[in-house]
Amino acid sequence: MWRELRATSGAPRNPFMEPEFTRAVAEVRPRARVAVLYTRHEPAGFFPYEKGPFGHGRAIGLGVSDSQGVVLRPGLRPPARWLLRVCGLSAWEFDNLEEGQHTFHPSAAERFASPVIDLADGYAAYEDGLRVRSPKFLKTTLAKERRLGRQQAGEVRFVFDEREPAALRTLMAWKSAQYRRTGRRDRFAQTWISTLVQRLHALRAPGCSGVLSVLYVGERPVAAHFGLRSRTVLSCWFPAYDPEFARYSPGLVLHLRMAAAAAGAGIGLLDLGRGDAEYKDGLKTGELTVYEGSALRPGPAAALYWLSREPHRRAHSFVRARPALAAHGRRALNGLARLRGHA
Repeated sequence: MWRELRATSGAPRNPFMEPEFTRAVAEVRPRARVAVLYTRHEPAGFFPYEKGPFGHGRAIGLGVSDSQGVVLRPGLRPPARWLLRVCGLSAWEFDNLEEGQHTFHPSAAERFASPVIDLADGYAAYEDGLRVRSPKFLKTTLAKERRLGRQQAGEVRFVFDEREPAALRTLMAWKSAQYRRTGRRDRFAQTWISTLVQRLHALRAPGCSGVLSVLYVGERPVAAHFGLRSRTVLSCWFPAYDPEFARYSPGLVLHLRMAAAAAGAGIGLLDLGRGDAEYKDGLKTGELTVYEGSALRPGPAAALYWLSREPHRRAHSFVRARPALAAHGRRALNGLARLRGHA
């Protein structure tokens, strides 16, 4: 029934909104819950969430989930406060609320672009569009791919759905090093995230499957990406590459190969995820919109939640809205990371 409701929603079939993702999170997050809404004794909605102390709730998989919300029958719009009350929640936090989520849109504090690659007309049409929109970007990337094979004396090959666990471990090690190098919190240092990714790598379901894509030179991996796919959407999640090959832009080469393979597999949309990045600007054909905020049910617990989270969120928002200040912040993080590395 969950899948049927998603099919009638009109939204892209994002794998993070499928029941398999919620079940996978529940295996590593014991406070995961699903509220089932009924009309005339028939399921009409599903609300996945995690419930913390004092009724403080959060989107399922918050921190790694790239699409969040409630799954409802068309036309059903329960009030947010009612939904929180029946779930025993004082607040519900989200950072990638899906567009069209009318129950929670009034609670959104900010909106963000989530760049996408539209492959509905196939990869050839996408590449033709790149030649018009970003001719230098495409030409340079393809030239670097040729140079990678020539200078490294190996065949450049690509595996769209690599099943070898060692390749996933390599990607996670690269990504952890990248987080530390740039002063960010290492997500894979959190056991529940690393376990979740490993389990999703083995998952095979029509609406949600783990896909590990790897770019090799000979037998050596030089770039990789792990994401989730449904039949029609590939949600990009964890990309990384070997810094030794940075001059060849292997991450960009990987993304072009991924787009070609995804189109060949019947996928019509690559969701690159929320956040600004130069490579996304070069690859994207358009954007979706996602939202960040918190739905609150008035009361002492909600007030406590607001005081503990809202000042921090507003500080982040203040910095993001000022590019020069954000650039200073990134440089400071990188500097701190280098100091930690020397220590």
